[in-house]
Amino acid sequence: MKNKVAVIGGALIDRFGELFDKSVDDMIEEAYLNMIKTVDKNFNESDIQAAWFGSSRAHSGVDLAHPLGLYNIPISRNTNGCATGSDAFRNACFSVAAGVYDVVLVVGVEKMKDSKGGLIARAGEVQDIWRRGRTLPAFFGLRATRHMHQFGSTREHLAMVSVKNHNNGAKYPHAHYQFPLTLEKAMKSPIVSWPLSLMDCCPITDGAAAVLICKAELARNYTDTPVYVAGSGASIYSWQLGEDKALVGFPASEMAAKAAYKMAGVEPKDIDVAEVHDCFTITELVSYEDLGFAKKGEGHKLLEEGMVMLDGSKPINPSGGLISKGHPIGASGVAQIVEIFDQLRGQAGKVQVPDVEYGLQHNIGLGRGATGSAACVHVLTRTKD
Repeated sequence: MKNKVAVIGGALIDRFGELFDKSVDDMIEEAYLNMIKTVDKNFNESDIQAAWFGSSRAHSGVDLAHPLGLYNIPISRNTNGCATGSDAFRNACFSVAAGVYDVVLVVGVEKMKDSKGGLIARAGEVQDIWRRGRTLPAFFGLRATRHMHQFGSTREHLAMVSVKNHNNGAKYPHAHYQFPLTLEKAMKSPIVSWPLSLMDCCPITDGAAAVLICKAELARNYTDTPVYVAGSGASIYSWQLGEDKALVGFPASEMAAKAAYKMAGVEPKDIDVAEVHDCFTITELVSYEDLGFAKKGEGHKLLEEGMVMLDGSKPINPSGGLISKGHPIGASGVAQIVEIFDQLRGQAGKVQVPDVEYGLQHNIGLGRGATGSAACVHVLTRTKD
């Protein structure tokens, strides 16, 4: 698939957040209309030949067709935990790379706050006895305490992730949380599940995002600044295998990243900017290691050295990540693609990283009861080889 697919448009709704005044249809339409504005020229809705729809709720493809009036094309729904949006994008890209379609739409959406089919309903599902009491903060807290014990990371390192992402999010117009944060306030925030505090956890957020992709050879019909999909990787892993490495990382992320790097013909050192999954601060920290940006057990050193800050040598989550931007499950991966798209086009505003050649997007999702994980990684570039 290397460089056979181009991203030619991408946008979020105006702002993620607790959007009680907006329905799922409202958010889909808003993301789509905002996306159209980013396609520089020659866009015609009739060009769209298929669509992929990412949502963890019980939607069907019809739910995308209704608000957009797309009744005469095939629409496929993806759901893959928190990696739903990424997986929808990945499958859409394969359809274009295979030559089945020329132009394809990808939309991710989630209504997390006021929907009976959302988070609360899922939390009430019948679970096996061994799963009871293991909330997501507790699950990730276990990973944090193990990393701290084994490698010497600290609560302060976790707080540094939160401070970085909140300060980035304060500059990002679409973020749910747009307030700066000090290390002192992060360290003093209430504990949710040791060692994770409130500021170590992403908010529950409504949101939607949309991207438009096409065959690479058609891209300049729509824009003078296309972005190409250089590599894509996906994998799954189980935490029922008894392997200690699953306690201090996400093997699915590691495998997906290696596949994406191989397809793109790049190495971790070549990545200039990345949007990394950070549902909790420990998730981002161990992802530095899983994605090859740091050796195993040394992810916290990137924070100490300032490498992952907005003005560092490898900025991570300039959008504020899920910690600040929010985590509307089906939309999160698509929103990450939009940010990398903007970065590569030099249109990321106050969080623009200079001279970006390669950008990486990373999304993980947990299985039912957190028995395992799925991961998607994409490498995007502004240069078609």
